[in-house]
Amino acid sequence: MKSLPVLAVLALAAASFVAPSVAALAAEPVNLNARTSKDLAELCGANPKEPGADARINFCHGFAQAAVDVELQHAGEKKPFCFPSPAPRRSQTLAEFVSWVRALPAHQSLTATQGLFQFLGERFPCK
Repeated sequence: MKSLPVLAVLALAAASFVAPSVAALAAEPVNLNARTSKDLAELCGANPKEPGADARINFCHGFAQAAVDVELQHAGEKKPFCFPSPAPRRSQTLAEFVSWVRALPAHQSLTATQGLFQFLGERFPCK
C-alpha cells in the first residue's frame, strides 16, 4: 500500500504537465460565413490538415444539409433537384460542388444557396 501514494503523486505530476499542453490544443473560436458559393466552396474544400479545417468542413456540411432540407420541404411537388436512391454521400456531393464552383468564375458570385441549388439541380435533375 505504500506504493499507492507514490503513484498518486506521479499521476498528479503527470497531469500538471499534460494540462497546459491540452489547453494549448483547445480550438480557438472561429467565425464562419457562407455568403457566396465561393465562400461555401472554400469551407467545403478546406484542407483537413490545416488548423480549423474540422470547423470549416462541419459548417459546410451542416449548412448544406439544412439548406437542402428547408428547400425540399418548401418546394412542394416541383422539386428543384432529386437525389437518387440510395442517396450519394454528402462528402462526395460537396466535393463535386467545390469543383463545380471552381470551374467557372460565374458560379463563385452566386449566393451560397443559389449556387448549391443550381449545382444540385444540374447534378441531380428530377426526371
